[in-house]
Amino acid sequence: MAVQYDEWMSDADALMWHIERDPVLRSTVTSVWVLDQLPDPERLEGSFSRALAKIPRLRQRVVADGLGVATPRWEEDPLFDRSFHLRRIRVPGAGTLRELLDVAAPLAGQAFDKDRPLWDFTLVEGLEGGKSGVILRLHHAVTDGVGMVRMTTSLIERTREPRPGRDRPDTLAEQPFGGARSSDLEQLAQAFQHRVRTATERTGRAGSAVGRGVRDFMRDPVGSARRLADTAGSVGRLIQPADQPLSPLWTDRSFSVHLDALVIPFAAFRAAAKNAGGTLNDAFVAAVAGGIARYHEAHGKPVEELRMNMPINIRDETGRDRAGNQFIPARFKVPMAISNPKDRIHAIQRLVRSTREEAALPLMDEVSGAINRLGVLAATRFVGSMMKTVDFVTSNVPGPPSAVYMAGARIENMFPFGPLAGSAVNVTLFSYDGQLQLGINADRVTVPDPELLRSCIEQGIAEVAAVS
Repeated sequence: MAVQYDEWMSDADALMWHIERDPVLRSTVTSVWVLDQLPDPERLEGSFSRALAKIPRLRQRVVADGLGVATPRWEEDPLFDRSFHLRRIRVPGAGTLRELLDVAAPLAGQAFDKDRPLWDFTLVEGLEGGKSGVILRLHHAVTDGVGMVRMTTSLIERTREPRPGRDRPDTLAEQPFGGARSSDLEQLAQAFQHRVRTATERTGRAGSAVGRGVRDFMRDPVGSARRLADTAGSVGRLIQPADQPLSPLWTDRSFSVHLDALVIPFAAFRAAAKNAGGTLNDAFVAAVAGGIARYHEAHGKPVEELRMNMPINIRDETGRDRAGNQFIPARFKVPMAISNPKDRIHAIQRLVRSTREEAALPLMDEVSGAINRLGVLAATRFVGSMMKTVDFVTSNVPGPPSAVYMAGARIENMFPFGPLAGSAVNVTLFSYDGQLQLGINADRVTVPDPELLRSCIEQGIAEVAAVS
């Protein structure tokens, strides 16, 4: 699928970029892989040469518009140094998965150097059984989880054996890295041109919408007024600030994290979802909610409901794809006191369906633009009032259905870790090779006993998987 790389950030991506003025709102996407052996060094170099030639974002840095006329833009890094982004370390101790995750955790909570491209790849040697690990980080302003999967296709292969001619240096595209930066005056002119072009496009869309609205009003004035009120109410619900988290336990926030990983058989969990009349995502969210409810009960603080954030993928099925984020963050309250897992799945299903039908969803880039125009400080405070009161996040990302390889090494696990971005816990699901890979990212200050949280989520998963 061809990907379109725009020069300017969308308003939604720009908002995600700007709010990191508050470090609690950092949005680093992290993936931890376990490989059955060390990848071949020469083949790995070839894979990165292909990726760097194919994916502009890997060579680009963010350049802010100092006058605030336009959103930040992506510009070729004139000092691009691939060795800065490609690291190699050795895991301490016996090389267990726990030790690999402990190495990855400080990286997952760490800010990027904003004068460089926003990614890094760390190869980890010394895992038990002759295995190796990979820690891949990407700033969320670059793309979302689905986009990250597509970006990594240049690094993975379908077979362990090399494809003839694929990695020969003379077959790799020659790509000049780096370049002169535009002058300040040129950048200002380009920023004005972009802002005018964006405003014209939005005015055109608004004009078309008004024309349709007038025609609808003439045909059905009462229904048109009701739809307008519904849209306004929908926008209000999606961006409404809150005073505090609903969890009585998860009230503090930091930017230190603890990572945990679980593996779930795909077929059994999908069968349980089908038995309950829900989707795989319904069952997943119900399992996480059940586990988090158990955690609160274990602390003697049972809760009736908690606030959850769930990204909704808005990519279309036309074959077109634009680089950057293609999701809308939807916040809603999830019932936590439903003990029957099948009833919980049904309740989640109704909530998710009603959220996907929110009239404001197609307008979120416009809403992001309006928030951006408040200024960086005000926008950060406004978004922080929404995100820091989220108790937990769930996300579901589809991955390769069969095993894939990297430079001759089979990838056994691909654990996803979505950013906290102000929440207490993020639980992300990634389907890969007949398994569901689960990544739990928890704020170390908010959740001082992550082992208990992991155990409770395991119990929630087992409970849902047993639905017949």
